[in-house]
Amino acid sequence: MGEVVEVKSNAGTPPAVAVAAPPFQLHSPSMSRSPLIGGGGGHKSPLTGRILTPLASPMKKAIASMHGFLEEVGHLTKLDPQDAWLPITESRDGNAYYSAFHSLSSGIGVQALVLPLAFATLGWIWGMLCLSLAFGWQLYTLWLLIQLHESETGTRYSRYLRLSMAAFGEKLGKLLALFPTMYLSGGTCVTLVIIGGGTMKMFFQIVCEVNPLTTIEWYVVFTCSAVVIAQLPNLNSIAGVSLVGAISAITYCTVIWVTSVTKDRPNGVSYEPAELKPASDVARLCAVLNALGIIAFAFRGHNLVLEIQGTMPSSAKHPARKPMWRGVKFAYFVIALCLFPLAVGGYWAYGNLIKDGMFEALYKYHGQDTSRIILGSTSLLIVINCLSSFQIYAMPAFDNLEFRYISSRNKPCPWWLRSGLRAFFGCLVFFIAVALPFLPSLAGLIGGVALPVTFAYPCFMWIQLKQPKKYSSVWYLNWGLGCLGMVLSVLLVTGAVWSIVTMGIEIHFFKPQ
Repeated sequence: MGEVVEVKSNAGTPPAVAVAAPPFQLHSPSMSRSPLIGGGGGHKSPLTGRILTPLASPMKKAIASMHGFLEEVGHLTKLDPQDAWLPITESRDGNAYYSAFHSLSSGIGVQALVLPLAFATLGWIWGMLCLSLAFGWQLYTLWLLIQLHESETGTRYSRYLRLSMAAFGEKLGKLLALFPTMYLSGGTCVTLVIIGGGTMKMFFQIVCEVNPLTTIEWYVVFTCSAVVIAQLPNLNSIAGVSLVGAISAITYCTVIWVTSVTKDRPNGVSYEPAELKPASDVARLCAVLNALGIIAFAFRGHNLVLEIQGTMPSSAKHPARKPMWRGVKFAYFVIALCLFPLAVGGYWAYGNLIKDGMFEALYKYHGQDTSRIILGSTSLLIVINCLSSFQIYAMPAFDNLEFRYISSRNKPCPWWLRSGLRAFFGCLVFFIAVALPFLPSLAGLIGGVALPVTFAYPCFMWIQLKQPKKYSSVWYLNWGLGCLGMVLSVLLVTGAVWSIVTMGIEIHFFKPQ
């Protein structure tokens, strides 16, 4: 709360009310030195003990009301003045609904369609066990990040990188978190351009049965559409876009697994792990690790949790973590209702015949006996979801680009420069998508690289910032999960690289298929 100075009364007189600091001083770093609230060394007023006017009662009520207001909104939350100029924290009127919309849009998407690939390697029991454990683990680390967003001193960490620097130090924090978070932001946008553009092409083929544009031209169409939507100024302003993206993701996930389960299974469906070449213990181990990487890749979005929470107002009585957690609980309940049926239903319908993803399998094995309306609407929903997800995953990159300008000029970004920076980011993402069109095939590797952001770093941050009692159950739990996450990350990256080297991958630079 704002700093409060108690006015001492003379003996025998009732104590005077406490006078809170004026609202404009609530976030001032020099508040304690201000003469408006100085508490010592000054001359005492003869009116200290009582107020000798007929307005005493109304004044007391007004001061008490102001005191309560200051307690509610001014609990010494330390805000960086530049935050008001940046797109993530420009608006702080978010709520639990916005939290749910953004969490759904970032937490469910095309990455869920490859989950049956993990089951094809792990099998029924181990697939369900690993998926369930990963879901519970990432939900716990999500709770940790929400609790760490606002420190006991009032500092709000509205970016994952800043929390990492506060926990591990400036140099080590940047070293650990900068590449994974930027990779998750920019790399995900590249993947969305590839998948969204390719699905646009598929949608046009299904609906019109002709294809007048090349794949690169469809990438251009998708990128231009994404850049136009990206002109919305800040994270709160895209809440409606996130809602549309969440609804489209829930719909197409449900349509795909329901359609796959209700159709007859293709001939040759088997639930035995596919034979590996070369068939060796090392190859089998690497295939298992690659499957775990695919599961880890499905639970992305932790790099956006603090950013979403940073759009909410916070006070002593109403901290931002409460509505944030309510929104996240609802969002991940819905995500679980989408992921588990999709993984189980997809594996039941296609077994080890699935090679790419659920929508590709549906189109390949049931394209002739499925209504074109279903196939066309599903592909359109995937495109809409990709456009929506692009906005929230690109927001940290937009924020970082504008931060460079603000830091050097000490003034907000003009609208024309903001639009230009976002168009530049879209062009950069498009170029990488054309240069590396095989990027979606590296889901296991991407999952291994990003795994510490989701499963390991939050546990270490909790230990560093909250400092739980040594050798307590919480201390052991976070150390154990953090170390296990780091070991898994190294193993998953190693296994994914080994699988790529031994089994091969279709690499075609600057040749989108």
